[in-house]
Amino acid sequence: MTATDDPTVIPAGQSPAAALLDVRDLRVEFSTSAGPVTAVDGASFEVRPGETVALLGESGSGKSVTAQAILGIVPKPAGRVTGGSIEYAGRDLLAPGTAGSLRGREIAMVFQDPLSSLNPVFRVGAQIGEMFRKHRGASRKQARAEALDLMRRVGIPAAEKRLDDYPHQFSGGMRQRVMIAMALALSPKLLIADEPTTALDVTVQAQIMQLLARLQAEEGMSLVLITHDLGVVADVADRVVMMYAGRVVETGPIREVYDHSAHPYTAGLMGSVPVIDGPRQRLTPIQGSPPDLLHLPSGCSFRPRCQYAGTICAEQEPPLLPAPGRMPGHQSACHHADQVLSQGAPHV
Repeated sequence: MTATDDPTVIPAGQSPAAALLDVRDLRVEFSTSAGPVTAVDGASFEVRPGETVALLGESGSGKSVTAQAILGIVPKPAGRVTGGSIEYAGRDLLAPGTAGSLRGREIAMVFQDPLSSLNPVFRVGAQIGEMFRKHRGASRKQARAEALDLMRRVGIPAAEKRLDDYPHQFSGGMRQRVMIAMALALSPKLLIADEPTTALDVTVQAQIMQLLARLQAEEGMSLVLITHDLGVVADVADRVVMMYAGRVVETGPIREVYDHSAHPYTAGLMGSVPVIDGPRQRLTPIQGSPPDLLHLPSGCSFRPRCQYAGTICAEQEPPLLPAPGRMPGHQSACHHADQVLSQGAPHV
């Protein structure tokens, strides 16, 4: 992990010039047969150079759609960005053609399912080498040498022998390493990893996260990790952005947010994570399910699942504000953040 000296978000009103990636009030909408669905609803966060930021939340919270908007690959014609801004190093990623021109060279992505992302009829070495042939005009020999170097860097054993293997001949963890190698081919400054450890066993998950952290340190790049697993990023991320129903509900330095959750959703997720080095406690799952984005409740979208919900929660959507009494950069979108902070995770 390459933590910044001061891993906090930029305070409101201060220039975001230090941010490599600056997402402001992003809104993404999808047209469906039942009506329009707002998948991302006013999300804002920054990623600084060399920083690791984790986007967390249950499935359907808007994490992957946010990443698609950054890369300019929101599925069309159904999906479209309807508001907000995304800037990368001062460049407007929502301007026509900008995201496409930076994709791969400046911003790269590791997708969730490497088997479906890799072409099954081409050898792995050729697929990695194609990045160098297409973008840098390398010869076949040069591209093969570059692919071999990358496969060694991401820890694929006997890389020279495996250059000519097909994707189905690799294990899940090795295929994910191949995807990471392809993403790093052009030395991007920002890497987005969407659920990079899904369907991998615990040991392989740890290996992949350690690999990402090491490569980030070597390359000096920024890293956005998208996951629903709080434990996966606990020792890797600098900051966390917690999303629920398309909105950012809590953000801040990861240890601060984990140890002093100021939103009932975050506290609930923490209460459902096993603690192996503390007293035995019964895990407490969050009651209910994520809301139907077509029929969101009035006020706070988390209200139907929240033990703190009151009248104001039904009437007013809570803004993202500094967590009361906590360190700078820790923000929560909850009318009862002080109560959540005082009670902690709901273990029973």
